[in-house]
Amino acid sequence: MKLTRCAVATSLLFLSTAALAQSDAQKAFDQLKTLDGVWQGPATTIPPMPEMQGDIMKVSLRTTSLGNALLHEMTSPKRPDDPITMFYLDGDQLLLTHYCDAGNRPRMAGKISPDGKTVEFDFVDIAGSTGMASTKRRSKSVPSRKSGMESRTRVITDMA
Repeated sequence: MKLTRCAVATSLLFLSTAALAQSDAQKAFDQLKTLDGVWQGPATTIPPMPEMQGDIMKVSLRTTSLGNALLHEMTSPKRPDDPITMFYLDGDQLLLTHYCDAGNRPRMAGKISPDGKTVEFDFVDIAGSTGMASTKRRSKSVPSRKSGMESRTRVITDMA
């Protein structure tokens, strides 16, 4: 009987510890949410996009849906519309969906850097018009730089 109680207590302790451990995706998402607010500064693009280089951009990041999503919006006085990006967790993955003004929706999966200061996102797939043919397609092919779509993006979360 004592052995059973000890086994049950040990199991409960293990389960409670496992429940408290955060996945890397959760850590990265929590780190991104610390950027909540409005930021402003000159745009730098890689590869260089002359029409945007040096423009003063305003970036708004807002935690929404009771903390389950982060809305990113970038505005410029020279742009007629503002594409948005949503960051969210899907199981043990940190994903972003970018709602592009080109009519497509690329998705990327993110991973936090070992030092915890950067989250890098790699291309997963794309839905909607890609300027190729169908508007109702999902492609896993990595976009080329010539297409104007990026296959990787980086968010620096520690500005210190």
